[in-house]
Amino acid sequence: MMDGKQEWRQRMLNQLRQLKAAEKEMYDRQIAAHLYRWPLWQTARTIAMTVSRETEVNTLPIIEQAWREGKTIGVPKCDPRAKTMSFRRLESFAQLEKAYAGLFEPIEKQTTPIDRDEFDLIIVPGVCFAKTGYRIGYGGGYYDRYLPGASAVTAALAYSFQVMDDIPAEEHDVPVKFIITDQGVLHCER
Repeated sequence: MMDGKQEWRQRMLNQLRQLKAAEKEMYDRQIAAHLYRWPLWQTARTIAMTVSRETEVNTLPIIEQAWREGKTIGVPKCDPRAKTMSFRRLESFAQLEKAYAGLFEPIEKQTTPIDRDEFDLIIVPGVCFAKTGYRIGYGGGYYDRYLPGASAVTAALAYSFQVMDDIPAEEHDVPVKFIITDQGVLHCER
């Protein structure tokens, strides 16, 4: 199964890297527009979200929009030795540092923790997604360990070509409930 996931991950990452900058920006704006109109975004007060990498939907303007709307944003801090993560309140991009796997993570001395039960919405990253909400991430399993028991609504941001009818999934994989794409909001059903 892992070989299958690795092949899917590699194929999609290659496709994402070929996306032209202007096309990516257009898709990012469309995804953000669908997200901001989504009732679950509008009512969420505390949101968990990663700081995006180059091939991912750009979350920087989304984080800025959340701040403008008075929302609290939590970004993950990974512990690669324990393979766990926690979330910390981000109030400024100056509170970030480049850390594990080239991710931008919160500087612990400048941020405060947010408990998992405080989130209304958790935006889960991924490389490819099934219409059922299952996802292939970057292979660390951090979210699959973090999400069980979370009461927050889970969603992902993805380009429509990242969403497939089906992808390889394992017993421990935790699906998201919604996927927001450039074409709209998909309610995932199993």
